[in-house]
Parts: sequence; structure tokens; C-alpha cells
Amino acid sequence: MNTRRIRMDSHKIDRTALRQAADLIRSGELVAFPTETVYGLGADAMNPEAAGKIYKAKGRPSDNPLIVHIACYEDLLLITDQVPLQARVLADTFWPGPLTMIIHKNGSVPRETTGGLDTVAVRMPGHPVALALIAQSGCLIAAPSANTSGKPSPTRAEHVSADLDGKIPMILDAGPVGIGIESTIIDLTDDIPTILRPGYITRDMLESALCGEVRVDPGIVVSEHGETVGEGARPKAPGMRYRHYAPKAELTLVEGETDCVVDEINRLVSEIKSEGKKAGVIATDETKSAYRADHVTSIGARADEEAIARRLYQILREFDRLDVDVIYSECFDTPRMGGAIMNRLKKAAGYRILHAEAKN
Repeated sequence: MNTRRIRMDSHKIDRTALRQAADLIRSGELVAFPTETVYGLGADAMNPEAAGKIYKAKGRPSDNPLIVHIACYEDLLLITDQVPLQARVLADTFWPGPLTMIIHKNGSVPRETTGGLDTVAVRMPGHPVALALIAQSGCLIAAPSANTSGKPSPTRAEHVSADLDGKIPMILDAGPVGIGIESTIIDLTDDIPTILRPGYITRDMLESALCGEVRVDPGIVVSEHGETVGEGARPKAPGMRYRHYAPKAELTLVEGETDCVVDEINRLVSEIKSEGKKAGVIATDETKSAYRADHVTSIGARADEEAIARRLYQILREFDRLDVDVIYSECFDTPRMGGAIMNRLKKAAGYRILHAEAKN
């Protein structure tokens, strides 16, 4: 299959190209497109065969639900028989934007789209190309991230090409995305709204909008060894059980005081070099010059947590290109988005986390 990559200006959308992409969606084919979070791999959400093509192209487990993307609030009535009041409040506050809500589905939504569940995940993306594609196609568009399952999510069209070239007919290229990590997922099917995946929209923001308690699924809280907290706890969102975001090289996170982290990473790098292997380090602007690895990349200033989130997957993919043997990374427990950033990094590292302590 020949994959066409078409450049799209977010401020002046190419209507001819948009119609071509919409025609593909309507005919049951796949189109990769930008959202404000990451690039998505889209298909008609109401077409079970089209949903199946997404799973095949990505190599994605079939019990991992797809998020349905809509272009207007009224589209919710196409997939559920009753819109919860909490969903209306959150939609008014955060849509279009990086928030996915889980609600009960009606019979029109195929189980192939929802991974066999009786609930459906839905969001309205905050990107003009995404909204225009949904509207032009006349379809609700199911779309996970447009990458090979398990690899770092794509924040640029070239990342999509690297994973899916020859597997899908079209990529709409609108340049780098704005946020860089996937949407927050909140489950509205229980008495207390529950965050199933952290993201740009935080727990505090959700509680403020709802004027009430929002909890975090205990199954996504992990110990430093990667064990779930609570006896028998498992993430409620099926997708959170799978390996995600991982680069080719083994990634290890190092936590602790800055000076101790730098010393520990340099020690580890020295050991790796003595074995004839190449090491990469994910640092910050403040610490980059302190490392002695083969490749040291700054993720940005530590105070700029939005830049850290935006560059995370790009850096992991850069290390794939550099073909390093191991990667060491500082931790980024920033005030607002730190939970979301570290959620992705921990999964990418397979929960390999070392604690650096001062040497006596």
C-alpha cells in the first residue's frame, strides 16, 4: 500500500485534501490525523470492519478500547441513550480539549470499537484539522494513537510514517502537536468519577469543575517495582495494562536529589561504557552539561512542565534513531503535569526506577 502524506495548514485547511481523507473514512479506510495531544489513527467508529483495521495496522490487542472522537456535543446522543449530568458539565468546561469521558454506550456502537465493553470512551479534540475531518466525513471517528502498539506515541507526522508507512493510505501532516501526551480519561459510570489515565486535565481541575470528589483508579498507582497498590488491584482501563511508550533501548529512571541523580547516572554510564556499549541520558537544561554519556538530550527547563510533556515521546524516538544500548533519565515530578509525565515514563521504563543517595 502506498501511504500518502499530505501537509495541512491548521489555519488554512486544504479542503480538497480534507475531502479525500473524509472519503477514505467513509469507505472504511484509515487516516492518521493530528490532535492537540498526539497523532491519531482514525476510522469510522460505527463500522466494525474499519475498527478491525485499526487493531491490525497497530498490532493492538483487541480488548483495548478505541476512543471515539466527535465534532459537536450533540454527537454524544448518537452513542449513548443518556448523557450524564457530569458529562455535560465537563464538556462545557473542557471540550474541545484533551479530556476523554467514559459513559454507557447504546446498541449503535459496535463492540469492536469498545473492546467488547458496554461503555464507550469519547472526546472532542481541540485541533482544527481533527474537527474538520470529523465534520467533513460525517462519521464519528475512532482513533487511538497512530503508532505501532507499545512504541512511543507520535507527536509528528514523521513518527507516524516511521511506524505505519505502507500500512495505511493517508497521513494528514499538520506539524508537531501542542501537548504531546494523551488525553486524561475519566470514568463517569460509577458513583464517584474516576481518573483512569492522567493527562493535561488534572484531578484538581476536574474536581473544581464538578464541585465534588474525583478519585484516581488505584490500579494505575504503582510502586517503584511496578506492582499495583492494593491486593489484586488492576487498572480499570484495559489499555493501561499493556506495555506502552517504550523505546528500543532499556530505559531506567533515576530519582533523588539532583546532585545525587547526576552522580549516579554518570556512574552507570561509566559502567556501560566499560562494556563497550552506548548510553543516552535524558536531562534538563539545568543538568545537561553535567553528564558524560555518548548522547545527552535536554527535555527542557525543569520549570517548563508543558515543554517536558511535549518533548517526551520525541526524545524517546530520537534515542531509537541514535541506536543507544541503554537510556538513563531523570524524574520529572512537576507540580501540575508531573503525574501524567511520570505515568508515561514509568511505563516506558517497565518500572525500572533507581533511587540515588548521597555517598558518605
